Amino acid sequence: MIELHDFDRFDGRTVREAVLEDGPTRISLLDYGCVLRDWRLDGVPMVLGFESIGDHRQYGASFGIIAGRVANRIARGRFTLEGQDYQLAINNGPNHLHGGLSGLGRRIWSLEPDSANRALRFSYRSPDGEDGYPGTVDFEVIVSLSGKKLTYRMRAMPDRLTPINLAQHAYYTLGEPDVRGHDLRLDAEAYTPVDDTLIPTGEIAPVAGTRFDFRQARRIADADPEASGHDHNFVLRPDRDRAAPAAELRFGARHLRLWTDQPGIQLYTAPHMDVPVPGLDGRRYGAFAGLCLEAQHFPDSLNQPGFPSILHDPEHPYEQVLEVEIA
Repeated sequence: MIELHDFDRFDGRTVREAVLEDGPTRISLLDYGCVLRDWRLDGVPMVLGFESIGDHRQYGASFGIIAGRVANRIARGRFTLEGQDYQLAINNGPNHLHGGLSGLGRRIWSLEPDSANRALRFSYRSPDGEDGYPGTVDFEVIVSLSGKKLTYRMRAMPDRLTPINLAQHAYYTLGEPDVRGHDLRLDAEAYTPVDDTLIPTGEIAPVAGTRFDFRQARRIADADPEASGHDHNFVLRPDRDRAAPAAELRFGARHLRLWTDQPGIQLYTAPHMDVPVPGLDGRRYGAFAGLCLEAQHFPDSLNQPGFPSILHDPEHPYEQVLEVEIA
């Protein structure tokens, strides 16, 4: 079953909300930013979200969005492509983050329901030069629900060579106000160390013996006893079993599993979150209220020749498949 209704208004336009439901799982998505606004299991929120576009834009602009055109950070917002230098918006310290001040997560997409397949099709055409990026790109995100598993199929067709790196940016919580009590496992033997502005140094370092070692399930608080938080890219094992989850999160009887075809996952535990307005069910979102498991390519790949490429053209369009199950 798919419900479709008006949710709010933004910039003189109506923002629509679509609801997918299957058994005890109920998912709410907006055509604004492809935002995953609410995910409930047996009536309990499994993600962080808001009841208005105004609160979302002011206090949680990245909550649940499809981040892009290039998710994560680009150092100083600069890159060179085919001999031309590009300067993007600076919106995170000295760097460019998640597509800039008006990236894909701040655009209204076209939304088409597919009730027969319990799916939603989002589409958006980003014109040449939008947010400073070269080329026109047609983006498509198909979101489907089967049982307790949510699947994202993301595609992007550019008309010329251009960087693309999308990430679904939900803040997960398995029903608790502080995720430090959750147990996390990541199928990653390495991570990318960063400088003091969170830009990778270019090194790919082993996680063994560090606070980044989640190869076996580990309590987040045990890995971060000083509560400084994590905001790092983990390098998934290239030879991992793709049928097995790349990430698992547990708290009590609840269990999240995530499958991805991407080379990395950015773990962000929100140590500085302090939202002054209520979220879903009137909850207050403070430090460690949720965590992100952002399946994507590595940060600053455009300026790191040793990282996998994020360049795509008409002969090599962008594709990503992400599956998340909460039970």
